[in-house]
Amino acid sequence: MRQTWRWFGPVDPVSVDDMRQAGVQGVVSALHHIPTGAVWTPEGIAARQDQIARMRDGAPSGLAWEVVESLPVSEAIKTQGPGWRDHVAAWTQSLRNLHAAGLRVVCYNFMPVLDWTRTDLAWPRPTGARCMRFDLADFAAFDIHILARPDAARDFPEAVRDEAARRFAAMDPDRAEALAANIVCGLPGAADRLSMADLRDLLASYAPVTEARLRANFDAFLEQVAPVAQDLEMRLCCHPDDPPFPLLGLPRIMSTEADYAERMAAVDLPANGITLCSGSLGARHDNDLPGMMRRLGDRVHFLHLRNVRRDADTVPASFFEDEHLGGQTDMPALIAAILDEEARRAAAGRADVQIPMRPDHGQDILDDIGRGGQPGYPAIGRLKGLAELRGVEAGLAHARGRS
Repeated sequence: MRQTWRWFGPVDPVSVDDMRQAGVQGVVSALHHIPTGAVWTPEGIAARQDQIARMRDGAPSGLAWEVVESLPVSEAIKTQGPGWRDHVAAWTQSLRNLHAAGLRVVCYNFMPVLDWTRTDLAWPRPTGARCMRFDLADFAAFDIHILARPDAARDFPEAVRDEAARRFAAMDPDRAEALAANIVCGLPGAADRLSMADLRDLLASYAPVTEARLRANFDAFLEQVAPVAQDLEMRLCCHPDDPPFPLLGLPRIMSTEADYAERMAAVDLPANGITLCSGSLGARHDNDLPGMMRRLGDRVHFLHLRNVRRDADTVPASFFEDEHLGGQTDMPALIAAILDEEARRAAAGRADVQIPMRPDHGQDILDDIGRGGQPGYPAIGRLKGLAELRGVEAGLAHARGRS
């Protein structure tokens, strides 16, 4: 695996110098300040590359921007609303500009309205660490009582509705506001921030979009962008839904192995691939992560390795972000499947033998606590996770007679 690190640009409290000290091999970044639907210009791309290439004192960092995460897909594209074709054209032009700058791997997602969704961004653990959590009853309290989405109660079991009502009744205004802010946090580092009015408007725009319609719209997007990526020898990799089940009455269509297989078959090109995120997919008990890697590995272009622990084996379920070698995903088995795939690629003579991986999220520990970094992206917590993942990979490689 090629070890990478996500960086949100100059606003990120984890600096290029910090990445260099962590010993990563490459950087994952994006032009988060560019509004969704606009073209990423050659000048903007070059500026981010230059920022990554230099340390605080101006010395070369030895690092380069290697993976784009994310090139955002607009709501207009997802709903095929007004201007969606213009947005696809802008997305495609951004691809061409990224290619001209030497970038080849582009992560994106097709989640309606919200990116990752959590109800708590700093949930305390017995160790004193902090982590992100999705609590189903808290989310129901938001959906039914704070957002007051029509018919929201139908989407939750009776026991969850009852608990949500109890929790909402006990909330003071500050707690209700904090819960809402956590849920509409949106894409980390993005230019867009949603108000409650924005959220209601976006939900209304999805009123005619059924699950079947969203799948068809995704296929229409892929039919236009995947051939361009194929011609450019780029690799597109769709991130799964996070969490991997419907929220806010909206369909979610990248939550299971079957979802991924369907989208890859719809536009059957090597460029049309997968970001395998073990944390997002692991929030469903019926997702077999090592098995998915073995069966879909040929099209896995990017890896997010993290772990979650579910409160129950139901869909949906509450969960929290556990330590990288904790949680309910068998991380050594997953990494073994990744190494098997890399060995197959080497034997086939593929150029993309090493799959870029980043330690996804991480618990806030030690000096991370109170630093005010991007939720889920602490310096020390991710470094701990990276060290653990490196250790597993090194141990497995050694056992196989590889250095």
